[in-house]
Amino acid sequence: MLTVVFIIAAYLLGSISFAVITSKLFGLADPRTYGSGNPGATNVLRSGKKAAAALTLFGDAAKGWLAVFLAIRFGLSNEQIAQIALAVFLGHLFPVFLRFKGGKGVATALGVLLALNAWLGLGGLATWLLTAAVFRLSSLSALVAAAATPVYAILLGLPREWMLASGIMSLLLIWRHKGNIQNLLAGKETRIGSKKAGNQSA
Repeated sequence: MLTVVFIIAAYLLGSISFAVITSKLFGLADPRTYGSGNPGATNVLRSGKKAAAALTLFGDAAKGWLAVFLAIRFGLSNEQIAQIALAVFLGHLFPVFLRFKGGKGVATALGVLLALNAWLGLGGLATWLLTAAVFRLSSLSALVAAAATPVYAILLGLPREWMLASGIMSLLLIWRHKGNIQNLLAGKETRIGSKKAGNQSA
């Protein structure tokens, strides 16, 4: 019963959209109405309010971290922790409060990974930053980091259930970026720092 409660609570926590909340606090338009239409930090950044985008990024990552951190602190099993990790991530992707139309999950996945294992999260973040520095493409950075994360989990020797959870999150991240993949192949993806509205990740 405790596991069910945790899973539901994690999903509801993941369903909280900090992009929408932060935009309202800063008096900005709903992020679903401009740019890529994605309720995430990158799209909020297109409003010109860097503080709003930073707060969105922090909030989305923090909710992923908090759900998994509490599961670990309560001494739940590796399998239960993995289920809760997926629940908070799915909450962000398919939030009940936004009619199941959420963000792409990059920041929330980062928070989950940091809670599971700091080196795993830092590895994913470093991969994102390195790819972004070289190619200046947020979506490509997210895709490369998503593909690399399960490999890092294996190299770190994490519990099998956590490896599986990280692999599922990676596949979902890649699936959520299917539009970006098409743009990348067509050479139409917007680069980081460009004022042109695109379909990048966050």
